[in-house]
Amino acid sequence: MKKELLARQEYDNEAQDMLTAQAAVFLTAGFETSSSTMAFALYELAKHPDLQERLRNEIRDALLIDHGKLSYETITNLPYLGMVVDEVLRLYPVLPVLDREHLPREEDKPFDLRPYYDYKVPTGMAVYIPIFGIQRDPKYWPNPDTFDPERFSPENKKLHEPMAYLPFGTGPRNCIGSRIGLLQAKIGLVHILKNHFVTFCDKTPAEITFDPMSIVLQYREGIYLNVVNDALYEQNAN
Repeated sequence: MKKELLARQEYDNEAQDMLTAQAAVFLTAGFETSSSTMAFALYELAKHPDLQERLRNEIRDALLIDHGKLSYETITNLPYLGMVVDEVLRLYPVLPVLDREHLPREEDKPFDLRPYYDYKVPTGMAVYIPIFGIQRDPKYWPNPDTFDPERFSPENKKLHEPMAYLPFGTGPRNCIGSRIGLLQAKIGLVHILKNHFVTFCDKTPAEITFDPMSIVLQYREGIYLNVVNDALYEQNAN
């Protein structure tokens, strides 16, 4: 009986540690995703004022219909906002590279890359997936360095090559914080853009220079923008 109780206690402790670790990853992954995505989104919108105006009008109209209430339904029913965020994550995936380890089960066959390559992936080998390169590959994305949210319209999403868009990975090991990260980014953009617009300033970087020492994708010198209050929503709400 004592052994059974001890074994049960050890199992509970292990499960508790696992739950704590998952909660920590959930929060940290969601935080970095949302802050980086908002920064890059505002940069691209400042560079494309016509697209920024379209997005701001969508936000204003939705808030007017819902009398200023920012519900989950309001956020998820902003199609152009979703297109903008998806395109930002294509150009600027938070993690430019994913790492995995090949650990097959005993009954699995070796992972064979033929007919593409005459190579079998050894057990325990580290595998790196270049998300940044894939999502800017002209083979899958015409004019890959151009910011174009229309790529993610309902019609165009059907034409995407499978596995060519992986900002959060995919499958059972995808990012656990993806949903909360996307929601936070969208809420933040709505709060900023409903009454403000962004433009370039003297310190805004003309060319994209990423920090080679950073694990996540970010500008080396940071992003500077002018934030102008024009009370777009408030003027129409009153």
